[in-house]
Amino acid sequence: MILEIIDEGLIEYKAMLAKQRNIFCEMVDCKKNGQLIEREYIFMVEHNPVITLGKHAKDSNVLFSEEELAMRGIDLYRIERGGDVTYHGPGQLVAYPILDLEAHNMGIKKYVFMLEEAVLNTLAEFGIEGERVSGASGVWIGAGTDQERKICAIGVKSSRYVTMHGLALNVNTNLEGFQLINPCGFLDKGVTSIAKEIGKGLDINKVKALLGKEFRSLLGVQQ
Repeated sequence: MILEIIDEGLIEYKAMLAKQRNIFCEMVDCKKNGQLIEREYIFMVEHNPVITLGKHAKDSNVLFSEEELAMRGIDLYRIERGGDVTYHGPGQLVAYPILDLEAHNMGIKKYVFMLEEAVLNTLAEFGIEGERVSGASGVWIGAGTDQERKICAIGVKSSRYVTMHGLALNVNTNLEGFQLINPCGFLDKGVTSIAKEIGKGLDINKVKALLGKEFRSLLGVQQ
């Protein structure tokens, strides 16, 4: 199995969503037809400000109307991933793995655990201790305290063990964007970024490289 990790840089959400869906559908069709999937993908991107709602999200977790968001230059998309509402913006590293979980002997729970593990290991490279929170996917800091804050959101879709969507890790993200929503549907939890935690901005390409290395290691794919 060949794993391609592709850096798309700053790309419009709509364009990346279309690219994901095309590859995802091709891979699902392969599975339906009993054909071998030889190539998987992980796209690493940044987006201009955009809000996305998962399939079970509550509209009330978006705190402004679509018209008000449009006036601010922010698009809103209702998409097929799990999870509630999240915000994407420049300085945030979004990873979209399009994988065949069956080839890696994974179910969806194990896959989400693997995504979290890749982020946890990446954060450790910056001296940040990330944590899991029971009943809430993603990666957190200060779990179980009144300073509990989310640094990475996860929301995925799978069909026939093929995945799309993925994770959003706040690197240099302007966290004011999260004031537009109740992040992931929570009213009582904060958000943070690597830059905020270590007190300085950093090269997002370095984070991409570290995260990509973790993905390859955890998936056992070196190509």
